[in-house]
Amino acid sequence: MDYSKYVSESVDYVSYQELFIKKSENPSDYHYGEYIPMNQHRSSRLDRTFELSEEQIKLAQECSPRTWLVISEHWCGDASQIVPVMAKIAQASQGKINFRLVYRDEVPDLMQAHLTNGGMSVPKLIQLDEHFALINDWGPRPKVAQEMVIKLKSDPETAANYIEELHKWYAKDKQQSTVSELMELIS
Repeated sequence: MDYSKYVSESVDYVSYQELFIKKSENPSDYHYGEYIPMNQHRSSRLDRTFELSEEQIKLAQECSPRTWLVISEHWCGDASQIVPVMAKIAQASQGKINFRLVYRDEVPDLMQAHLTNGGMSVPKLIQLDEHFALINDWGPRPKVAQEMVIKLKSDPETAANYIEELHKWYAKDKQQSTVSELMELIS
């Protein structure tokens, strides 16, 4: 797969967030628009409040050069909880992590190459070396959250409300599982 092509067609985090704000102003104009305002609020809150520890900042600064190409969508609740954390890590790396985003529905071939259990779940982080060769991928959510979602969705009594339970989990976890797993990718 020619990952460099997707990187060249990607957007930076500032552009991603600017479009997020625009979409939240007129959500009915967009696919799954009803989720966009709440997700924009979550993402904006994390941009303002989430901080890495000094140890995590140091680890980000010491990583080898790489690209994080992230498949995402503004309507995705997981992305609103995770993409800001990815952006903070990339920012802390002082340029060693080239953080780029593409929209799932605009890159079907890329998404098909990085399915999760056969599904097009996002966000999906594709970690590339400095020559755009695949190192690994991660996502759509931390392992413990993924296991919880699978369990909740498999039970007819909890399947309908799994999203509510997932966001309660994110609130309790305070992005610590996410940042821990992302730090493992760069160490």
